Amino acid sequence: MRPSLPRVGLAVTAATAVTLAVALPVTANAVPSPDALIAEVYGGGGNSGATLTQDFVELANKGTAPVSLDGWSVQYLPASASAASTWQLTPLAGSVAAGGRYLVGEAKGTGGTVELPTTDATGTIAMAAGGGTVALVSGTTALTCKTAADCAADTRVKDLVGYGSATVVREGAPTATPANTTSAARGAALADTDDNAADFTVGAPTPVNSKGQTPGGGTPDPDPDPDPVPGDKRIHDIQGPGRVSPLLGQQVVGVPGVVTGTRTSGDRGFWIQDAQADADPRTSEGVFVYTNAVPFTVVPGDSVLVNGTVAEYRPGGDTGTNQTLTEIATPTRISVVSQGNPVPAPEVITATSIPEAYAPDAGGATIETIPLEPAKYALDFLESREGQLVQVDDVRFTGPTNEFGEGWITTKPLQNPAVRGGTVYTGYDQPNSGRLKVKAGSAALPTANTGDVLKGATVGALEYTNFGGYTLATTSLGTYTSGGIKPEVTGSQKQSELSVATYNVENLAPTNPQAKFDRLAGAVVTNLKSPDVVVLEEIQDNNGATDDGTVAADVTLAKFVDAIAAAGGPRYQSRSINPGNKTDGGEPGGNIRVAFLFNPARVSFVDKPGGDTTTPVAVVKDKGRAALSVSPGRVDPANPAWASSRKPLAGQFTFRGRTVFVVANHFNSKGGDQAMHGRFQPPARSSEVQRQQQAAVLRAFVDQVQAIDKGANIVLAGDINDYQFSPAVQKLTAGGAVVDLIGTLPPAERYSYVFEGNAQVLDHIFLSKNVKRFGYDVVHINAEFADQASDHDPQVVKVRPSTGSALADEILFLVEDLLEHLQRQV
Repeated sequence: MRPSLPRVGLAVTAATAVTLAVALPVTANAVPSPDALIAEVYGGGGNSGATLTQDFVELANKGTAPVSLDGWSVQYLPASASAASTWQLTPLAGSVAAGGRYLVGEAKGTGGTVELPTTDATGTIAMAAGGGTVALVSGTTALTCKTAADCAADTRVKDLVGYGSATVVREGAPTATPANTTSAARGAALADTDDNAADFTVGAPTPVNSKGQTPGGGTPDPDPDPDPVPGDKRIHDIQGPGRVSPLLGQQVVGVPGVVTGTRTSGDRGFWIQDAQADADPRTSEGVFVYTNAVPFTVVPGDSVLVNGTVAEYRPGGDTGTNQTLTEIATPTRISVVSQGNPVPAPEVITATSIPEAYAPDAGGATIETIPLEPAKYALDFLESREGQLVQVDDVRFTGPTNEFGEGWITTKPLQNPAVRGGTVYTGYDQPNSGRLKVKAGSAALPTANTGDVLKGATVGALEYTNFGGYTLATTSLGTYTSGGIKPEVTGSQKQSELSVATYNVENLAPTNPQAKFDRLAGAVVTNLKSPDVVVLEEIQDNNGATDDGTVAADVTLAKFVDAIAAAGGPRYQSRSINPGNKTDGGEPGGNIRVAFLFNPARVSFVDKPGGDTTTPVAVVKDKGRAALSVSPGRVDPANPAWASSRKPLAGQFTFRGRTVFVVANHFNSKGGDQAMHGRFQPPARSSEVQRQQQAAVLRAFVDQVQAIDKGANIVLAGDINDYQFSPAVQKLTAGGAVVDLIGTLPPAERYSYVFEGNAQVLDHIFLSKNVKRFGYDVVHINAEFADQASDHDPQVVKVRPSTGSALADEILFLVEDLLEHLQRQV
């Protein structure tokens, strides 16, 4: 989430609070202050979730003459004062000018990212975020009053504010309850009715010091110019010819532009665009004005002049690998010059507009210091339009919309098209430059699946966001048209075929709704046709993410088995091995692991006791053929390659008298890799190192089996978390010991997952090279759809296990085919 910034002074009208005619407690000061008073209190500084690092009390002077604060103090009493409670105080000095402010900084916390502006006085009082009493006192001796009546009788008390949960000392009723991210502040008129509830409202903290400075460095204009004129900087000067503004951190005054769109929730603000473009194709003519919590009343078509600070916002945090969004932040004045102006026409982006090449090669270093080449690279092209209105016509969704109302479209419909409407990721050098994220600006997206289309013009401003990079913030949408994709159903296996499926069920736990179990079970039965063996990834322990040391998952597996049987499937049996507590990665406390389900009416599991969390499975010789020492057993679980990652689970099965070794896998995730669209190019894929190590361990296991029995039937299945062209997969398949079945499909069908609009391969089934007869299918039921039971598509292979002899296989298969033919005739 983006850190919120404090509100700054703008010419806005606040609603007047209404004082109800009810009986109130005795007030602490019966005479409202004619001049110096408390304007704002904030006790959440440095707390969890806070933006500001420090508590503060802001004073104001509503009078016409300065008020000396020499010998005065600000004092604080906890919300529920007891006989033992004492007032804490901070001495003051100097004065508060007529109509001015005075900022008192108090204790700092360990959180927050934004410092207060230079304070006029500083203390060490650790104020509570949700309640307390603050007094402005003409003296530096601690108060002793503990009730509203006693404080009212003390003539030194010039003003007093009980906020939030203050129950003992306050003026009238206390204010609404502030929190770590909110303060209690008087309205712009500085009304003082001696009723804290009526005089104060809770909202984003807005500290201002005696110089009018805010945390963003801005200075509210006390005397707005009735006839503002443009300053000497225009939007293209702010954007500059690179990714980072040449005016970063500088104050700009009177930046002209026409409002093209607004955003009133989330990262609030509006876009402006300059119709007077310069001659440099690298400089954008649009920019986002980030107002945070500050209300604004501009609408598209308003011609405005903006004062503010040039900023570069890096989604995900300053230490991350994302690029930045150039903004005018903490605006101190927004002047509407005229209304009803034509909004600048959007630039129409066609299939040939964006270059095929994706990003400049900086040797892994940052591209933020390299001048833009928008005619050469897609990222440069989009950066040179940052903040501007663009238009795309008749665009196809290459991924489903998500719970945040975001989706992905392609501006290049012929770029690596998938068979069902997506865009296939075919190599590191083919990132598909036509992909573009879309999200709501002022026009919300429909719920869309892959292949759905927005007919006609979709218009919006370009920005850069987290989880996806360059984004079209839509102001108007084309007409939504369904592409009509449906969940796939695989074909049934023959009696002579062993079917093995893999399915990542996305953190399945008994704490999930029954509807999730039922939907996953329905897919196993209906869409996968009840495979003989199901390799499962992301089975959580019996209480899910609760972190209490539980590691067993028998309840999880039993609940899934019951759901499958209720859906009309077989009564599966399960096999798994519990991981060590919090040793295998995944959701903290979830203890995810891989597991087997198998249909005992079709296939037998060869149980060999002794396999546990730490015992490695060995390959042994049994009557001249390969066998497992333990079954199920974990593959080399102590190897450092599996640190904080799932350990493969090997099982020995028997199908029609033939032995089949199945290994369930879930390699380490891609967490920590640099963003494809980020500032470092080419991006580092640091997580690949561990997956290559894991592939080497798994390949060593395959080699051990084949060293004893070259004709062994081996199925490696699961979520490898890497692409078919990745170094890890290449290491596993080197020399042809096993075949990656995804490569047997046409290129347009090679995907089981969709990420940032790229249809890609993470899940795999590998077969030993001697297995020649198989049918393989990725069953698309989740990844392309907005409504998902899991974020992965399952896949299934139907194999005719080998006897170990090619000649014997041919005779056996011929006999099996003949028998099945006769059965069909009967």
